[in-house]
Amino acid sequence: MNDLLPYIYYSLPWLFVIGLSLAAVLGVGIGLAWPRLLVYPYLLVFFWVNSTSYGNLSVFASRSIYSRGSGLLLFGVVLWYVLGAWCCARVAAGFQRLPAPACNLRPWFLAWAVLLAAHVGAAVLANVPVAEALAPSGFSNIVWMAPLISLMLLAFRTRAQVRALSRFILLAGLVRAAFGLGRWAVLGGDPNNVYANMNALQIRLTFFDINDSLLCTLAFAIAAITLFQLEPAERSRLWRTIAWLTLGATALCVLLSYRRSAWFGFVLAATVIMFRLPPRRRVQLTLAGLPLVGAALAFVAVRRLGRAGGAGGPGNGALSLLYDMQSRRFGPESERLLELKLALADFLAHPFTGIGAWGRYNGYQYISWQNNQDGGLFLHSGVLHIALKTGLPGTVLLAGVICAFVLFARRTLRTLPPDVLALGVAGAAGLAFMIPDLLIGTPFPQVRTTQMLALCLALPYLALAVTAPAVAPCAARPSAARPHLVPA
Repeated sequence: MNDLLPYIYYSLPWLFVIGLSLAAVLGVGIGLAWPRLLVYPYLLVFFWVNSTSYGNLSVFASRSIYSRGSGLLLFGVVLWYVLGAWCCARVAAGFQRLPAPACNLRPWFLAWAVLLAAHVGAAVLANVPVAEALAPSGFSNIVWMAPLISLMLLAFRTRAQVRALSRFILLAGLVRAAFGLGRWAVLGGDPNNVYANMNALQIRLTFFDINDSLLCTLAFAIAAITLFQLEPAERSRLWRTIAWLTLGATALCVLLSYRRSAWFGFVLAATVIMFRLPPRRRVQLTLAGLPLVGAALAFVAVRRLGRAGGAGGPGNGALSLLYDMQSRRFGPESERLLELKLALADFLAHPFTGIGAWGRYNGYQYISWQNNQDGGLFLHSGVLHIALKTGLPGTVLLAGVICAFVLFARRTLRTLPPDVLALGVAGAAGLAFMIPDLLIGTPFPQVRTTQMLALCLALPYLALAVTAPAVAPCAARPSAARPHLVPA
């Protein structure tokens, strides 16, 4: 046996390569036959795996699954997976002669790819490594949103498949919320608790990562539309029960995240959902639910600010929620506000080109959380991050994507049939939920956040694609008739 051990050790790399090759061949075969089966495991990764360990004192050095492989492949393996899945779906659609569903976001993402190529070219001329120009700290993650949007539109072709996807997101949100609430009640909450571990606030969280609250919001939207839009006869008792459980668990999970961006975003998402309900039901839910939701938000907000030891100062009203972003009359400037001021100064100094995808803004060393190897590469404002890195061109492209989606969603959500309306509303509500994070968070440097945003963008287009009049597969071009002689 001892004589065989060296051969076993030497053969392990080869066995790994062979197994990986067989898995790739199997995945391609499945992708060509059933492209949507490649989507579900991909979404599960983003639904379940945290994208950050920030605030976790027990983690000394960790490498996220979202960055795995990026050292050699420039991008993470998960991104190459979605690109490969898109290729399989595109080839499968070609075999079936099915055209790609319409999407007015394609020209905008193509422009993003061109802008990224321009920054890579500028980096080469400036002797900056290409890896730094393509790093997530720039804006390459925005370009990677396009493959997932296209994959979703190509992989799900029928209303039955879209309804299955809707139930999948509903169950995923319920399970994730149940896990978060159970851990909060029994195990002290999320270990990535920056408030308790770094700010000495005695608060337990369900989830610190904003994407978990986003998943709960998507499931909440689907549950709300399922319960209050469809007639009782059109939904089974089992799914009605699951929807009620999801409605309560996901809302509570978002509230107990103690993240202000999640609270404000959830209110925006609920507003989008309410406007898609029948008028009578809208009035009923407003009268019944508004006092309850308002009381819950007031309770957790007072608890959060009370634990902050008067950081915002009692008696400041709603403005106390922004205690760390207000300018001070005396003493040092708030670091959150100072960060934005420093970045804005650099943007104004380079309004047309930005500082480059690889650039760092001046003065980042004065910010405590920027005093590391990644200092100056990101800031707490998604909009200002894009403006700083790309200047006016990127700012215009970001505004174009948002406007194109809003115009499409306003028109589409009014016409969707009830059985797929939930999925379309979930996408719009998810993007509304992310507005505060877009303004005061760090969405674009994070792979998980940008892919979740891509999912939200895709859902209304997907709901419309399966309800549009069926387009016949492209028929083969008939061959020209051969000339022949006929009697005079």
